[in-house]
Amino acid sequence: MAILFASLTFSNLSIAKEINQASHDFTLKSLSGKNLKLSEFRGQVVLLNFWASWCGPCRQEMPVLEEIQRRYKDLGFTILGVNVDEDSEKARTLLKEIPVSFPILLDAKNKTSELYELEAMPTTILIDRDGTMRYLHKGYQPGFEEHYIKEIKALIRG
Repeated sequence: MAILFASLTFSNLSIAKEINQASHDFTLKSLSGKNLKLSEFRGQVVLLNFWASWCGPCRQEMPVLEEIQRRYKDLGFTILGVNVDEDSEKARTLLKEIPVSFPILLDAKNKTSELYELEAMPTTILIDRDGTMRYLHKGYQPGFEEHYIKEIKALIRG
């Protein structure tokens, strides 16, 4: 794990890039204790957001993601937050300060993070209804949500 975080940076800069490759399926336990599998969300547009409690831009982005979830959840869209903290209590503490309604999955052993070859925190991946990764964003700063919304709308329309 130390190797993963030694190579990760947390950033305010987003590198948005279009991609077109199959998403990696995974199963992770949620904060509520339920196992969730990415492929169970086929048919929906998914915003997969990797974050950590120690990441300032991640904290800044959380309320923005909650607003996006609220606006688009009834249109075949969902957000899956993937927390990479070793200790899930850090995630729970942060979420008491910044509550969200979307599922938070725990990747304490970083298996899913490694599968997606994370290089920055936060990392956000938009996945279409067929399970294809379409957009990749590294980092966050205010205003990037406009890109998310534009991309989400395009993917919802199909």
